[in-house]
Amino acid sequence: MGPARVRRARRAVLTQGACARTTSTLTQYRHMLFHVGEGSTVHFTSLSQASLGALQEAFAQPLPPLTNPAKFELHAKSVTTLAQERGWARERICLLDPKAPLALSVCDAGLHASSARAAQDNAQPFTHFLFGGILGDDPPRDRTASLRQLGFPGRHLGSVQMSTDTALGATKRVVEDGRRLGLAELEGQRGADTPADGSGALAFVDSPTIDFGRGESVRASGGTLLTQVELPYRYLAADERSTPLMAPGMRDIIYSDFNRTFEFT
Repeated sequence: MGPARVRRARRAVLTQGACARTTSTLTQYRHMLFHVGEGSTVHFTSLSQASLGALQEAFAQPLPPLTNPAKFELHAKSVTTLAQERGWARERICLLDPKAPLALSVCDAGLHASSARAAQDNAQPFTHFLFGGILGDDPPRDRTASLRQLGFPGRHLGSVQMSTDTALGATKRVVEDGRRLGLAELEGQRGADTPADGSGALAFVDSPTIDFGRGESVRASGGTLLTQVELPYRYLAADERSTPLMAPGMRDIIYSDFNRTFEFT
């Protein structure tokens, strides 16, 4: 059975308690708008007052070659305050939580049918999707714990940590485009989409290796020169060669960040 699409408009809500203090963080934030695309709004909440103006200016800039970004709103207030003011029901805000009991399904926004619906206890479709934190630590810390304690219903995206722009991009593709997660680890799990659900599966690449090429290297502690760096995260695959889908310019930012990290090690 093909996916049943009834409407498109979704809102993606991002909560983040600190301003974008690094180039890589800001680039991830900007990339989120293009992952979501036109027709939705990304709300950045719990921002410092000092960061609002700088982020407003940065988000208004293009990120070539990407086009047609989502709308965005910047808020110093918390996501709970914003939800109360806007009349967003908490039970319809989905927290992307690695400890949630159920995986994200193509049916979670009510746009597509899925056999996973039977495991959801007749819950209403979600209207908003909530993401906490940015590209995290290795091993990951539980940055979602404070949001989990607020009682939002949750869904997970598998067991491997993603950058937040990847998590948001994967969520959009699942709930709007009807592409199931398709992870081997979810096969047979209660509440997970099956191959009969949705319109195909997403492709991911885990722990991709970034090759800096001839003439480029980063100096690790101890003086060792590295021409390749493995990133301990999961990314959407951009092509059949399993190239990780990253924001334009992210490779150069990673190169600079690694050099800076090892310089002060």
